[in-house]
Amino acid sequence: MFLDFRNINTIWSSVIVETLAKLGLKNAVISPGSRSTPLTLAFAQNSLINTIPILDERSAGFFALGLTKKNNYPTVLVCTSGTAGANFYPAIIEAKYSNIPLIILTADRPPELRNCHAGQTINQVNLYGNYPNWHTELSLPSLDLDRLFYLRQNIIYGWEKSYFSSRGVVHINIPFREPLAPVCELNISQENQSFIYQQLFNNFIFNNHSFSHYNLDLNDHIKRWQKYNKGIIIAGVDSSDNSLLYCQSIELLSNILNFPILGEALSPIRNNNQNNNHLIINYDAILRNSEYARQLIPEIVILFGEYPTSKILREWLNKHKITTYILTSHDDNLDALHSNSIHIRINPENIIQHFTVQTEKKVSDYINKWISIDEKITLKINNIMERNDEIFEAKISWMLSKYLPLKTPIFIANSMSVRYAEFFWQKNNLQRQIYFNRGTNGIDGTLSSALGIAYQNKPTILLTGDLALLHDTNGFLINQYFEGSLTIILVNNNGGGIFEMLPIADNNNLFEKYFATPQLVDFSNLTQTYNIDYKLISNWQQLQKLLTNLPTKGINIWEIKTNRKNDTLWLKENLNYLSLKLD
Repeated sequence: MFLDFRNINTIWSSVIVETLAKLGLKNAVISPGSRSTPLTLAFAQNSLINTIPILDERSAGFFALGLTKKNNYPTVLVCTSGTAGANFYPAIIEAKYSNIPLIILTADRPPELRNCHAGQTINQVNLYGNYPNWHTELSLPSLDLDRLFYLRQNIIYGWEKSYFSSRGVVHINIPFREPLAPVCELNISQENQSFIYQQLFNNFIFNNHSFSHYNLDLNDHIKRWQKYNKGIIIAGVDSSDNSLLYCQSIELLSNILNFPILGEALSPIRNNNQNNNHLIINYDAILRNSEYARQLIPEIVILFGEYPTSKILREWLNKHKITTYILTSHDDNLDALHSNSIHIRINPENIIQHFTVQTEKKVSDYINKWISIDEKITLKINNIMERNDEIFEAKISWMLSKYLPLKTPIFIANSMSVRYAEFFWQKNNLQRQIYFNRGTNGIDGTLSSALGIAYQNKPTILLTGDLALLHDTNGFLINQYFEGSLTIILVNNNGGGIFEMLPIADNNNLFEKYFATPQLVDFSNLTQTYNIDYKLISNWQQLQKLLTNLPTKGINIWEIKTNRKNDTLWLKENLNYLSLKLD
């Protein structure tokens, strides 16, 4: 309970912060600057809100994104005027397409300093275009009580719009005249200070809507789905607040319908596999076999979240245009294949609470065929991995799925990291918490996002390639303020391995310079610059031992050097081998 009455700007800013504290805000990420001084001080002085200073606004944006993914609650970002706010843009775009609630507070110059080449002044109104759920510019600060009520209500509305009816970004632009420092310009009695606070906050009421909405009844749909003998459930890319409920709901639906579950590596279901023999993880390899692909064409698809990463699966589904029910709590169009789709707006975690249809169908030859093929491919994969002692990229995801401790949070970077996980991450019941930035699938902010997830969390893993890490090395600047443990498993293949999968890789004259773009960075030297602990992994026994005893504090890099071209050749050959007919 604190308002700063030293001047108009301190009152205005402390009302903003006090309102956010009343709403339940826990974390604010603040980048330094002059025009945002009143906001920075107000956050720093409020004991209910944890404030985290981060120099680089792009890193700050992705750190806040990761923090929000972990907490399932909005995070505030604060910056000064000018191009500072523009550096939040990549994280805002990712938040938009990942449905992550962020509240952006950009300080700005007053109207009289705009359009006249005053320093650090750009047009910040509607700076982020159509990416926010809502944006507004506040009036200039005022002591008028009605204006303070106006201010409070806009902050409340912004908070609500960050997650209702769909989670996303809110941008509030806040102009300030000088003085920006907390100089004493006012003499307001203690009695009047108490009166203003009581008027604004003593009767403060806010209906904090649950993130779990869209609680419609699915039973009519289930009765319709039970009429089909050949159906598949896809546990796709989805952010879940409660992984256990999410998995239980999908498993119960699978048992009632007797449909196999095709489980994406980024879905919680591969790490919460308790007594579920319906889970299929090798669908990419299965569908590379044309005979299997023809025999297993379903009559209906039930998709949870977004389609998995697998290009083979997408092409198979797209070819047959099967009726698809897409279950999501978001209001976005998730049908990237433009299939015969029906969106059902429901939180998957709530499905289990609404089942009245409990009749289970007999196990069919269709689901048995999926299970039989999947089990045989899993045996082949395990045999390949266990026999091969050489360092190669495909084995890293397999090792992580086998040896990471119970409930370890892990952030999986885009490009080849997520693809190797899709191919080789094994099912288990160790409840690992999987995080990712699949809203736009870019490598922006990989390190900072993982640091946000690891902040004040249990020991956390980041699996990333060298280019994704180098793209965000400013994220290391948080090291002096970082609380928690992040271990970075760095797969260094000296360039962009994902491009090796494309036809352009055959153009030797252009490929290395313009696509693979090797950077030739010595990571052991780089870590010394940022005071980061470093280890070079030279064999699988060393990695296995380290995985079972993760560091408990600080930022660590474990580098695994691989051969990009050899690994690409190995992957192509072995995916073809795994898809060979087994019966």
